Amino acid sequence: MKANIGLIGLAVMGQNLALNMNAHGFKVAVYNRTTHKIDEFLNGPAKNTQITGAHSLKELIDSLESPRIVMLMVKAGEVVDQYIGQIAPLLSDGDIIVDGGNSLFTDTTRRTLSLKEQNILYIGAGVSGGEEGARHGPSIMPGGNKDAWPAVKTIFQSISAKVDGEPCCEWVGDNGAGHYVKMVHNGIEYGDMQLICEAYQLMSEGLGLSARELHTVFAEWNQGPLRSYLIEITAAILAYKDRDGLPLLNQILDTAGQKGTGKWAGINALELGIPLTLIGESVFARCLSSQKEERVKAASVLPKRTLKFIGNKKTMINAIRDALYAAKIISYAQGFSLMREASKEYQLSLNYGDIALMWRGGCIIRSLFLNDIKRAYDATPDLENLLLADFFAKAMKQADEGWRKTVILGIELSLPTPALSSALAYYDGYRSEKLPANLLQAQRDYFGAHTYERIDQPRGQFFHTDWTGHGGKTASTTYTV
Repeated sequence: MKANIGLIGLAVMGQNLALNMNAHGFKVAVYNRTTHKIDEFLNGPAKNTQITGAHSLKELIDSLESPRIVMLMVKAGEVVDQYIGQIAPLLSDGDIIVDGGNSLFTDTTRRTLSLKEQNILYIGAGVSGGEEGARHGPSIMPGGNKDAWPAVKTIFQSISAKVDGEPCCEWVGDNGAGHYVKMVHNGIEYGDMQLICEAYQLMSEGLGLSARELHTVFAEWNQGPLRSYLIEITAAILAYKDRDGLPLLNQILDTAGQKGTGKWAGINALELGIPLTLIGESVFARCLSSQKEERVKAASVLPKRTLKFIGNKKTMINAIRDALYAAKIISYAQGFSLMREASKEYQLSLNYGDIALMWRGGCIIRSLFLNDIKRAYDATPDLENLLLADFFAKAMKQADEGWRKTVILGIELSLPTPALSSALAYYDGYRSEKLPANLLQAQRDYFGAHTYERIDQPRGQFFHTDWTGHGGKTASTTYTV
């Protein structure tokens, strides 16, 4: 009996997806470039399963039923193109290649169109949930050539996470849509993690809470509106003890890594002119954390103020909770605004309510209020910004006072809050009927003749002033908003 799907790449995600597929009754054939890993997997985690191994790509392709489905779980970038180059000549018309890695969405678009010319169907599927999700139910975001969807739908929806009986997997859109949505998901993940870290530092260094006390706080928060996977695991991390019985977290070096998806989201936001400020600050916070030696030197040259918190700790903890919740809303609002603009720019036809549903289970950013996002887009499919939805507008008003107190606390105690602060600045800017950009545009016209619009004239009419009296009447090109 031939296999239903072939999987290439036996790192953690690949192994666990293969085991997940097997557990749901699908016959899987696996291949890995380092072939001894195939035998180790078959004799280890995959022992006594229906999973079979292939020691060459041709053997893998020959072992599959038609239409043949080959899923790549390999490093994004050049490695994906190399495998496609080796696999495509072995396939027939109508066969399917799936890339389940974190590929850049423009690469996925290019590959989809190129393979279509060869009569091979291509899917770029974002897979979120880490090791646990891959094994027991991830969130899967497929896009690419929709003709391939009927052949893979049953497999993907069977192995994905389920919430209220609904699979956290649905067709996202054409070409690079699946990987685009995964990129934004990862950007929001960067934001969520940074916000939690800032709350942690404010309470540990600012309020002097112990790891045990912090565990209790985060565990309580996970029972309310902040309930989410990241809050849950933060509580668990704070309770974990090292070999000496002390908190392991206190022994971990304060430098963070990244794989690029958050950076991609920030770059794309700049290209599309969408303020993705919170996620951008979260990426830069990781970059700053990596400058450990330089930070240690700066700490001796530029010492912090030595103020201590004076006040009611319980009240301040509640304020930090409100700040975390409000800033989290901003992170999602910015992420969905970016997807809204991308959908227009790249003709992705994204369904934002369905995206919120896919993120409710399995993925790293799964959280309680994704249901509220779904309801907001169901009520107003063309919603310009989540902040304009009644539920979120009310939540922001309720959190406003605590949010400001939290940012002030960070300023007073010299504790950095780049994500919490930038989110507040965006919120204040977004709801400002008037911003100081009139002065900015006057400056641009003064030194570069870039023109400006007037409030007493219709939009779209541009003017230039000879500010110095000897600059002339010639204007530069009009400005882009």
